[in-house]
Amino acid sequence: MKEYHCLLQLLCPDFPLELTQKAARIVLMDDAMDCLMSFSDFLFAFQIQFYYSEFLDSVAAIYEDLLSGKNPNTVIVPTSSSGQHRQRPALGGAGTLEGVEASLFYQCLENLCDRHKYSCPPPALVKEALSNVQRLTFYGFLMALSKHRGINQALGALPDKGDLMHDPAMDEELERLLAQVPGLVNSVTASPEASCLPSRTPPRVGSPWRPLHHSRKVDGESDGSTEETDESET
Repeated sequence: MKEYHCLLQLLCPDFPLELTQKAARIVLMDDAMDCLMSFSDFLFAFQIQFYYSEFLDSVAAIYEDLLSGKNPNTVIVPTSSSGQHRQRPALGGAGTLEGVEASLFYQCLENLCDRHKYSCPPPALVKEALSNVQRLTFYGFLMALSKHRGINQALGALPDKGDLMHDPAMDEELERLLAQVPGLVNSVTASPEASCLPSRTPPRVGSPWRPLHHSRKVDGESDGSTEETDESET
């Protein structure tokens, strides 16, 4: 999670850590925040958390109310009988069954989208994402949103998950930019030839000494001839 937050800070130095943590919790459990997660899983979870942050905060409150046995769409009169009724699902139903009923949860979300103006996923797509489950947890709901292809297409920010790492236009642009860096392409293309250099190195290393040795010998002969001419002249 920390590595992904560092990547986000490259785009925005003061990017809030809390938003990154919320996105990571969609993929990971609360007690496994330091575990590894794939880039695609984090990216699609982050997209949901980033675009629907206010909506998800309200959804979390609705989920807690349903989990405690309270219907967020009704006004509960504080009487002794209603208090017992709220306690019963919390102690019995919520203790034995995980999560909340999906159909009731969707009804609350539908009313939430009608009441509030902030960004929320299309209700029809939310209903489709919950159509195959009877009960669900809050993070199970978030994971269903992040994996739903229709919701991703409605946002229009990311490609389909299968095409996430496939971008021919970006690959061509990257190759064009690399070609403009002096010496970078030459060093890469010359790397196969570098493996052949050791066999050629010994002659290149030894060859400079031969003309030097020969020149010294010539110098010695020239010195002797000079001395002989000097003696003959004297």
